[in-house]
Amino acid sequence: MNEPEYYQKKIMIVDDDPDIVYSLRELFESQGFQVTTAENGRNCLLELEKGFQGIIILDLMMPMMDGVETIKKMTIDGFIDQNIIIVLTAKRIQGDEFNEIYPYINDYITKPFDINILLQTIKKIAQRPPPKRRL
Repeated sequence: MNEPEYYQKKIMIVDDDPDIVYSLRELFESQGFQVTTAENGRNCLLELEKGFQGIIILDLMMPMMDGVETIKKMTIDGFIDQNIIIVLTAKRIQGDEFNEIYPYINDYITKPFDINILLQTIKKIAQRPPPKRRL
């Protein structure tokens, strides 16, 4: 059986919980993905400024800059079109806060989460051809 072709091979895990970061890094690296990590939104933006493009697994509740603020800043700085955002969080968001970031979220997975469902979700997304970039 042929291995699937991944168009998106880079993943950034943005979470302040070191156990989650470690576990997800090990999981995705074992599947052949290149993994970058950031413990908050500010560090995520620094990685984006360095040129990261790929799938971002983003927690919403983090110190310094939370996930909602990070997504808003990504739209302002022009990093949204080059990246796919998967929210992985225990926080329920609703109302205006959610409506503002909803168009930029590809999937929303709540903690605690099933690691197999997360892996299947990422693999499905990674197999999609990259979106056409705006010039």
